[in-house]
Amino acid sequence: MRGGRVDRFFELSARGTTVGREVRGGLTTFMAMAYIILLNPIILGGAADVTGAKLSIPQLTTATVFAAAVSTILMGLVGNAPFGLAAGLGLNAVVAYQAAPYMTWAQAMGLVVLEGLVIVLLAVSGLRQLIMNAIPLPLKHAISVGIGTFIALIGLVDAGFVAAGTGTPVQLGATGHLSGWPVALFCFGLLLMIVLYVRRTPAAILIGIAVTAALAVVVDSVAKVDPASWGVVAPRLPDSPVAAPDFGLIGQVDLFGGFARAGAVTATVVLFTLVLSGFFDAMGTVIGVSDEAGLVDERGRVPRLGAVLTVDGVSGAIGGLSSASAGTVFVESAAGVGEGARTGLAALVTGGLFAVTLLFTPLATVVPAAAAAPALVLVGALMMTQAKNVPWDDLSVAIPAFLTIVLMPFTYSITTGLGSGIIAYVVIKAGTGRWREVHPLLYAVAALFVVFFCVGGIEALLEG
Repeated sequence: MRGGRVDRFFELSARGTTVGREVRGGLTTFMAMAYIILLNPIILGGAADVTGAKLSIPQLTTATVFAAAVSTILMGLVGNAPFGLAAGLGLNAVVAYQAAPYMTWAQAMGLVVLEGLVIVLLAVSGLRQLIMNAIPLPLKHAISVGIGTFIALIGLVDAGFVAAGTGTPVQLGATGHLSGWPVALFCFGLLLMIVLYVRRTPAAILIGIAVTAALAVVVDSVAKVDPASWGVVAPRLPDSPVAAPDFGLIGQVDLFGGFARAGAVTATVVLFTLVLSGFFDAMGTVIGVSDEAGLVDERGRVPRLGAVLTVDGVSGAIGGLSSASAGTVFVESAAGVGEGARTGLAALVTGGLFAVTLLFTPLATVVPAAAAAPALVLVGALMMTQAKNVPWDDLSVAIPAFLTIVLMPFTYSITTGLGSGIIAYVVIKAGTGRWREVHPLLYAVAALFVVFFCVGGIEALLEG
């Protein structure tokens, strides 16, 4: 209600939103993110540490949900931003396949905690905010477009609409043509969502997900669809909606043991990779999703940016302490923004749903990618509209913007796209004698990205 405590605390009226929109947006973000509840345990649970030990899938599931709930609720209350946070894809792969083979799980999670603390220090010191504000506005718009293409590709891949090709990098479907119920339901859900959204139907994205998920449950039960064709989540009603959480992994951390076990060089490289990936991945997501939500000012600045970035860093530490891997802002938050989310109230809803899921994890495994992926494709299309704000007639900006936009989806990495764009921007400006147009911090950031891209070779040289 306008003028009430909730309105004032979350600035609902000031940001042109309502409680209803925030609730719908928070629910949509949760549904778009829910796959991480199953996927993160699969990634971490499929690897073994240096001793051969593997993590328990039930305990990883609890850890993943717990870390997501705490981090997202913190974002709502402290950052007042419509972002969901959970274990970051890519970051969990670094932990599973770059850290664990050289140290114990507790030591690997210790490095994750250190990553979060480093990012918190960078945020509290104001350096992270300074770097973010140093990025020129046209590149910020390019980040929005790049994230739009990235999440659209995620949606298309998750749905099986596009797949790794045999003669080409990607192709239509798994065999070069579309087939199977999951792809058919994805197409249905996407078209339904587009029509509802264009007609300005309230809760268009949420309705599209819900209708498609319900239809998927019916189709699966009638057609007896191969579970593997649905992807990570098959739309099957669980025998029991309740599952007791297992908190056995919470607090199983050895902060500095990884340096002794794996050696200073290996542990430092892992920590550097985690920090840089977490630092810039979240930065790109915050810029892109905030831009889409209309929360940035005319200079491209995000409200309460310091608090948002601090919570993101804290989420990394929470992920390590929970043994869920490093937490970060999820790009799927754009789905909630597309549904109308503009404030931390949406994040509070998303985090609350994660908290409830601790007791009802089976219910979170009902919505398949075929139902959630259309939201990512639609929101990706909406985010593409930011391309009009890039000065395409100025090649010193247009080329870095282009690299930012295309490399995010092509490499499946926000960090890679952002780093490539910044390096190109700095080199072009300096090479054309316009070096004064570049913020001094961007030179340091560009140099850092050069190191990041060459880190494998540098590690080999140091160990050789």
